[in-house]
Amino acid sequence: MADAEITPVTEWPDWNANPDGGDPLTQDLNASYDKGDLCWMLVCTILCWQITPAIGFFYAGLHRRKAALTMVLQSLFCACATGIQFWVYGYSLYQSRTTNPILGDLSLAGLHHVLAQPSLANSDIPDILYAAFGMTFVSCTAVILAGAMLERGRLLPSMIFLLCWTTFVYYILAYWEWNPSGWLYQLGLYDFAGSGPVHIASGFGALAWSLMLGPRLSDNGTPAPKKIVSHKPHSPLLMCLGTVFIWFGWFAFNGASGANLTIRSVYVVVNTNLSACGGGVGWVLLDYIYKRKFSLAGFCAGIIAGLVGITPAAGYVPVYVASLIGVVTAVCCFYAAKYKHLLSVDDGLDIFALHGVGGFVGDILTGIFATKTIPALDGVSGASYAGGWWDGNFKQVGYQLAGALTCAAWSFFVSCILLFVINKIPGLHIRASEEHELRGLDHKYLEDECVHGLGCLSRAGSGMATPAQQVAPPVLPVTQEAKTD
Repeated sequence: MADAEITPVTEWPDWNANPDGGDPLTQDLNASYDKGDLCWMLVCTILCWQITPAIGFFYAGLHRRKAALTMVLQSLFCACATGIQFWVYGYSLYQSRTTNPILGDLSLAGLHHVLAQPSLANSDIPDILYAAFGMTFVSCTAVILAGAMLERGRLLPSMIFLLCWTTFVYYILAYWEWNPSGWLYQLGLYDFAGSGPVHIASGFGALAWSLMLGPRLSDNGTPAPKKIVSHKPHSPLLMCLGTVFIWFGWFAFNGASGANLTIRSVYVVVNTNLSACGGGVGWVLLDYIYKRKFSLAGFCAGIIAGLVGITPAAGYVPVYVASLIGVVTAVCCFYAAKYKHLLSVDDGLDIFALHGVGGFVGDILTGIFATKTIPALDGVSGASYAGGWWDGNFKQVGYQLAGALTCAAWSFFVSCILLFVINKIPGLHIRASEEHELRGLDHKYLEDECVHGLGCLSRAGSGMATPAQQVAPPVLPVTQEAKTD
């Protein structure tokens, strides 16, 4: 029996007529796509995925030892649970072919009919590839937010909150900014790689979570002092390794956000690196001015601040202002972290300072420094972008401010509502008991608990006990609340 002739697709059918883009049994659905674009996006998708566990390592290094492994577990949960959620309905909520300005529908639920049709983001790549890339964004955002449970949040309620938050905050903001029908997209907001849905939303969500949880207890079990004490990272090495992998992954995070491979993509990668460099140097110099010593934690925080600040701007600003954006963002984040005690908020990982404030500043700087020439480097945009203040388009700063305020307000208030409701559900109170907070979340939730100075132990019998297995953790009085926690 002769094989059926395979004919290349030269023109895509209307999406409503054939949402798959064609019949793979009789048509070559690859013919219209450039293999370089496909390869670039697929490799960047893989590199972006590792940002999620890298943030877990970064946060774990910043934690005290007694809760560090719980943070690693939370990062793996974010990677797995938000991936399933993205497949079930997440992608459909922000990338469905709808016309309303607020939210998508469930027409693409289960990635149904997500195949070869050109994506909404860029016709140079297929839907299925853009979906794979987008899945890494939501897991990254969720784990940024997850750090707000810092040493005192219960694990199950936090997992439920994260899934509710991505549904009612992340996907709604993503639709507003990234779907061509979204109202912020229509307004003309410049946000190249997701400052609003990723950084501002997670930063202000973390502020809400920290407020709702309250400050951590002091080591002797008494309420924390008015000026909340900062603890040194338990593992500077793990913190630095996490930062390195975040920086590495952010080249792909920003570089592939144009959804193809052009000179603009290369320009974005250069901007990303220079801003991280400026942020790292800016923060560590401020640390030295105040303390007369350098700080690894400060260096890492500055690098993260630089990456956050350039996220909305990378595809719009000239290369000679990238380092300046990194420095300005780092300075603003530094002082936000330095004076966070004025809010009486125990945000020990500075998520609000780095991502909330940093994303807000990055949005405004994008409106100031954006030029019409940088987007044109993709070869197709031409003069379709008006630029920002730099090019005399002064109203762009207003658009950027409106977008940043919208994302901040929506995330903060919806997060407060979600946390309030979850906390009222029997068995889902969001804060750990006093005993479990003092002993450590690792002891409560993990059998791979680490004991200071003795390494890790497993409570599942293994035949031969290690020295660590022979040492029992200190016994604390257990209240009725702890028994049911």
